Amino acid sequence: MKEFTQSLRLSPSEIPNRIYGVDNWGGGYFDVSEQGCLTVHPTKNPLMGVEIVSLVQALLQRKVPPPYLLRFPQILDTQIKELHEAFRNSIAEYNYTAQHRAVFPMKVNQKRSVVERLMAAGHRYEYGVEVGTKAELAAALTMSLHSKALLICNGVKDRKYLEWAIQASKIGKNPILIIEEVNDLKKITEVSSALGVSPDLGVRVRVFSRGAGKWEESGGETSKFGINTIQLLDCLKLLSDEGLARRLRMLHFHIGSQITDIRRIKNAIKEAARVYAKVYKMGFPIGFLNVGGGLGVDYDGSRTASDCSVNYSMQEFANDIVYTINEICESENVPPPTIVTESGRAVAAHHALFITNVIRTLNPGLGGTMINPSKVDSEVVEEMTDLYKEINPKNFREYYHDALQNREELQSLFNLGYLNLQNRAQGEWLFWQICRKAIKFSRSMKERPEEFIDLENILASKYICNFSVFQSTPDSWALDQLFPIIPITRLTEEPTERATLCDITCDSDGQIDKFVDLRDVKQALELHGVNDEPYFLAIFLIGAYQESLGMNHNLLGSANEAHFLIDDSGKPHIDKIVRGETLGQVLESAGYSEQNLVENFRTMARNAENQSKITKEELDSYCESFQTTLGSYTYLEE
Repeated sequence: MKEFTQSLRLSPSEIPNRIYGVDNWGGGYFDVSEQGCLTVHPTKNPLMGVEIVSLVQALLQRKVPPPYLLRFPQILDTQIKELHEAFRNSIAEYNYTAQHRAVFPMKVNQKRSVVERLMAAGHRYEYGVEVGTKAELAAALTMSLHSKALLICNGVKDRKYLEWAIQASKIGKNPILIIEEVNDLKKITEVSSALGVSPDLGVRVRVFSRGAGKWEESGGETSKFGINTIQLLDCLKLLSDEGLARRLRMLHFHIGSQITDIRRIKNAIKEAARVYAKVYKMGFPIGFLNVGGGLGVDYDGSRTASDCSVNYSMQEFANDIVYTINEICESENVPPPTIVTESGRAVAAHHALFITNVIRTLNPGLGGTMINPSKVDSEVVEEMTDLYKEINPKNFREYYHDALQNREELQSLFNLGYLNLQNRAQGEWLFWQICRKAIKFSRSMKERPEEFIDLENILASKYICNFSVFQSTPDSWALDQLFPIIPITRLTEEPTERATLCDITCDSDGQIDKFVDLRDVKQALELHGVNDEPYFLAIFLIGAYQESLGMNHNLLGSANEAHFLIDDSGKPHIDKIVRGETLGQVLESAGYSEQNLVENFRTMARNAENQSKITKEELDSYCESFQTTLGSYTYLEE
């Protein structure tokens, strides 16, 4: 596709940002070296970056095959620091007389290595954790937290959940049990009385305001959790009647995940702060105002209110929250509360990226060779031959439409039995060649017709990649979420192909055909031709939710995982390698015992031997191979 290369006319230094937008979504963590290799800078120090291809090579030398999930724990450290410093700056700027405390919502990423790194990085900020299930609570109870760190207990709670949460204070934790509905308070008082412990409580209140974007419905007055203001009054009365008014320590609000528009945040915070002030005046000495999550990630780098972006910075997010709460508290003449945030996506997304190798490419309409003209005797094919030879910049649109009509006639004649296979094949070859010429000529038009834009997308190559969309990027399949995707090498070389990505699952949905673009959503990604050298693609910003939601579709399990640290001299070190799941492990999760599999296979092989279908040597070889394969990687290794 030389015409594609010529149409770009970009200098090597322009390619990474004009085509892939690295500066827009990289957040200071990712860049491109002069050699055209993708680099990572976990501390945002531009002088301390390493080429990601060198990390891949280090793994290959250790006999760790792709695909890979690469983690950079230092990015977690940096994000934690920036979040807390943003609120500290705001508190100082607006003379806010209370504090900010943050917690990490475990639903965003429950991996032990991730959560423990976050807790360690946030220790000096008294960083805490939010849980929503018994399993998450059990994990949190074993973590080393700061003595003042909060343990926010959200979600639907049964008796065992309540018992663990209430007694957490006895082992040095600071649990706050969030009341999601009025009946929760009745259950809490019953269990706390039996245990002889009075827990700190919070109430989740639904606000009228809600966020914007894909997760808009998770907030607002019809959201899944929380009580409305009518129920809030009932809850407050019940607290007073039970003598628990002073145990109400927190009001909790959540307007949605990945809020794209800062105006929605401002409106919701105004409402939440006003509710806090009114409740405080009613005699409830609330100390914490939990504004929930919502701090978004700029996945496409456009800095707009689009579904995959945000039109604000982390500092602006903090400024608006602190300023708004301070202003309303002053107007209501109540002391400002400690602000609690549950920002998880923004903390975790950047630290992990996925590397997949391209297995092969498919080019629609290409492949094969021209049929010998002596074997072509169809009038329709002869007409298409003339179209192919005579199409030019002046007549291409008319000739393309003629080719469409001829192709329909070609198919009809073949279905009726009037056309042999050689004629059909030659007609198909000519049709796609005409299409490619038409696309080339259409690029010179001032107003390019949409039909040629659509045709160019149809003719995009398919790059078959060694991964599963359902396991590694489930949101791209389920929610059309965009993740930045670029090659890790050749980034100063003009791309020559437009492609969509297909995974190795036997599922037509196992593909990515929407890509990040600064002004729009691209239907194809600009890539390079694949030669004998390995070609790796990186998928970014997948550290939040993707691992929690990933599934073993087609029994493709977790990928090989590697944690990298960069020292003060800029040298990378492998901190940890976690091998991906084996065939035996994913089969076990589906109910197939590895022992039974081996025994059943051997039984079938013995039956084949008894029927003289295989020899004893073949039986032993097959059984050994079967058992060995159960211990191998679920992804393609050769």
